[in-house]
Amino acid sequence: MEWRPAVRRETVTGAPVTVGTVTVRPQARSWLVRWPCDMGGFVWNRPIAVLVERGGETARIPIVDVTRRAQVGLYGLALVFGLVALVLAARQRAHRG
Repeated sequence: MEWRPAVRRETVTGAPVTVGTVTVRPQARSWLVRWPCDMGGFVWNRPIAVLVERGGETARIPIVDVTRRAQVGLYGLALVFGLVALVLAARQRAHRG
């Protein structure tokens, strides 16, 4: 049985697509989680960039995931409000005696 890490991150470049003199290749980042004894796992992929090659020069154009940024911001805001509510409730309990 081959040992593999339980959590692994990979950056993968997809197959090139050429139109005229321009070649485009997508890039994705994958998170792989494997359960022990080859019992399965899950993979989470997300696009991170597009590589554009023209005239011998390659440009990397990042893909900004606005939805993910908004979700992280909302989770952070919920966490802050939750902590503030806990602190205020603890103060009220301490004040009442």
